[in-house]
Amino acid sequence: MPLIEVHVIENVFNSEQKSQMIRKLTDAMVSIEGESMRGVTWVKISEVASGDWGIGGQPLTTEAVKDLAAGRKVA
Repeated sequence: MPLIEVHVIENVFNSEQKSQMIRKLTDAMVSIEGESMRGVTWVKISEVASGDWGIGGQPLTTEAVKDLAAGRKVA
């Protein structure tokens, strides 16, 4: 029984985007393991507080992730 864990920074993705992640990740796993595994494939999305996630030695915030997604340079 596969469990896919996704960690994202809070308030970056809305409910529809998270639902889309769940659907597409389930589809990807089922494409490997077979359709019979759909009903037992779990996807868990955990949100991490803004600033509680670090990259390159620096805390990453919700605003910084949104800037990255929009193609803007992050300080």
